[in-house]
Amino acid sequence: MEVRLRGRKNVFEEIASEYERLIRLGALGEGEKLPSVRALAMQLGVNPNTVERAYMLLEKKGLITMLPKKGAFVRGGRGSALEEEARSHVAALKEAGVTRDQLLAVVQEIYGEGEEND
Repeated sequence: MEVRLRGRKNVFEEIASEYERLIRLGALGEGEKLPSVRALAMQLGVNPNTVERAYMLLEKKGLITMLPKKGAFVRGGRGSALEEEARSHVAALKEAGVTRDQLLAVVQEIYGEGEEND
């Protein structure tokens, strides 16, 4: 999987955004190993600290796990990332004052009353 820098953001943010996109799309599955910090830095022509910073951002978002001397691995595939995003949105709605009943009414409206979807 090749990462391409477009120069629109800070380099570390751009690397993190690209990998986040690939994880959310399911192009990178759970347990898949990301390139080593050194290898990706050489490929992109950037400082290894920049890649390290991008990986730390991805780890903070819960998308990857970094294991000392083993590398960086995708923490969860498409489902996990989407589930975490849903949790984030629901938490924001709760904080904004949306009640559980209001939220469930919206969910039922979207999914259909009594319709079972897994």
